[in-house]
Amino acid sequence: MHHCIVIIPTYNEIENIENIIRKVMSLVVPFDVLVVDDGSPDGTATKVRELQLEFSERLFLRERKGKLGLGTAYIDGFKWALAQQYQYFIEMDADFSHNPDDLARLYQACKDGYDAAIGSRYIKGVNVVNWPIGRVLMSYFAGIYVRFITGMNIMDPTAGFICYRRAVLENINLDSIKFVGYAFQIEMKFNTWKYGYEITEVPITFTDRTRGVSKMSSKIFKEAIFGVMYLKIRSFFKHYIRVSSAELAQRSTLEIA
Repeated sequence: MHHCIVIIPTYNEIENIENIIRKVMSLVVPFDVLVVDDGSPDGTATKVRELQLEFSERLFLRERKGKLGLGTAYIDGFKWALAQQYQYFIEMDADFSHNPDDLARLYQACKDGYDAAIGSRYIKGVNVVNWPIGRVLMSYFAGIYVRFITGMNIMDPTAGFICYRRAVLENINLDSIKFVGYAFQIEMKFNTWKYGYEITEVPITFTDRTRGVSKMSSKIFKEAIFGVMYLKIRSFFKHYIRVSSAELAQRSTLEIA
């Protein structure tokens, strides 16, 4: 078992899953992979089980019954990986919109001392490939909206390619995360920021999927728009105190005693 795990949520990704796993496994920096599959009827989980015979010590699978949402898939993955004592946790899509070659840069940013490293499409201009201009503008101005409402100085607050240090996920109450769609990404960053953790943005090029079907919908977009206001309002009634891994371990020891 290595120190860093890549968590990949899937639903009907049979066209991509083998290639993305093999690519991650081929990298010089060793990463373990956890696939969280939401009952894909296309056989995605079956393919992962086949690949586990080849990558038995580095590839893991959690199967869930039904399409339960992106956010809950990551929460499920975080909890499992925390229990396995991983120190770094990376969120990544299965469809190659996130380039696996960038995994090492996100991981290194956190090893260098940042608590969260965001693979950012907008930190150096607009680095998006194969998106229609309407979707690019929607994503870009969504970032402006989120920054205005929340006060976060993050250029790509909706990004889904992120590395977290263990202390962040231990301190955030994962059970309190409300959103299940892409607003989940904003909520996680907002909590990380409010707790005072150090966040950096690493420039990446985002390439829209060429295989499979996008999971974006108007419902998911609305959740993100209205969810931002909810996060800001809720923050007025919540105290955010940064806690280190050592302090959390000490608390647990005292509770057991």
